[in-house]
Amino acid sequence: MTDCDVVVIGAGAAGLGAAKRLRAEGRSVIVLEAMDRIGGRAWTSSDWFGLPFDIGCAWLHAADRNPFFPEAEAAGWTMHHHHMGLEHLYFGGRKATPEELAAMEAADAELARRIEAHDGPEDRLSALMTEDPTVRAAATFAGPMDFGKDDDEISIQDFRQAADLDPNYFTLEGFGALVARWGADVQVRTGCPVRLVDWSGQGVVVSGDWGTIRAGAVICTASPAVLAFEEIRFNPPLPVSHVEAIFDLPMGLLTKIPLRIEGERMGLNPFDDLLIERFARHDIYFLCFPFDLDLMVGFVGGDFAWEMEAAGVDAAVDFTTNRLVEIFGSDLRGKIRDGHMTNWSAERWVRGAYAAASPGRSGARSVLAQPVGERLVFAGEHLAGPLMQTCGGARLSGEAAAARVSAFLG
Repeated sequence: MTDCDVVVIGAGAAGLGAAKRLRAEGRSVIVLEAMDRIGGRAWTSSDWFGLPFDIGCAWLHAADRNPFFPEAEAAGWTMHHHHMGLEHLYFGGRKATPEELAAMEAADAELARRIEAHDGPEDRLSALMTEDPTVRAAATFAGPMDFGKDDDEISIQDFRQAADLDPNYFTLEGFGALVARWGADVQVRTGCPVRLVDWSGQGVVVSGDWGTIRAGAVICTASPAVLAFEEIRFNPPLPVSHVEAIFDLPMGLLTKIPLRIEGERMGLNPFDDLLIERFARHDIYFLCFPFDLDLMVGFVGGDFAWEMEAAGVDAAVDFTTNRLVEIFGSDLRGKIRDGHMTNWSAERWVRGAYAAASPGRSGARSVLAQPVGERLVFAGEHLAGPLMQTCGGARLSGEAAAARVSAFLG
């Protein structure tokens, strides 16, 4: 392997962004990716339904600040501005009344006000909840469907630091396909998991079963869960503050369960949002028939998502089918042709959807973002500031890490 100025670990949006920035500055860079493809958690595949489906991130959040939005426009991508309001709300099999739907919207606004005004010692989002079912429905969006965590596992401070992500756009061709197109000119060595980062000497030595590379610096974009599992070892060990920050940024989970339904729209319009509230946070949200495709895309999040992925795809498809049949009738069952489930918890080189700081640990993001020895810098969606948990934010984090590394190298 050839020595270089910088090794970038990971070819997701952060790693690709870092590599492009370094290359533009005339730096030699080698990108190492453990998986057999680029894009990381941005992944579009046509294997399931014969049309592009985003197994990973799908929405271009904060389009007015998202660097991928002009990329999508330049590529001629078909985009839909998705207003994240709720058209349909059910409590189990019972449709919410117009008054209950209005009460949920009011509860959502009140929850946002409480989050912004909170100044107490309790840092769990659950402290702001009440038992009102409309409040609980609002919290489903704020928690499992937004942050990938249940409200008792979400830091109020961390949640408050996240930006309002409107305007949100959904793409027909796929967000993952867009990232792959944008990153296609970056030379990436796939199937090369990094096992050791040795920063004990003048520069950095990065190694794995594939060999060894010597570089002036390294940018690590691995998820906190991969680091917590010690898939990558560091010599000498990382500072205790950084290790604590890694464990204080556990991965949340959002699971998609798309169903292909032929010849039936159930009175729903394309891009309608439907939420079914159930006991024990076994809630499910549906994006209805995006772009008028024959797809109802179910989402479950938080602890329930981990349970669902552990149960497997057949159990997930059955659960999702049964929820729709409970509402729209048994005839619907015969019109469901196919179903699948995403499974990011089982992806060894990711282990979740995106990171959320534990209650009382909202400062972990800024700690982990600090360079180590002026030659080791971390980047990713977990270090994206207000655009945390987004693909666009990950890219910006990688670009910022590249600028830092260039300054170190002189």
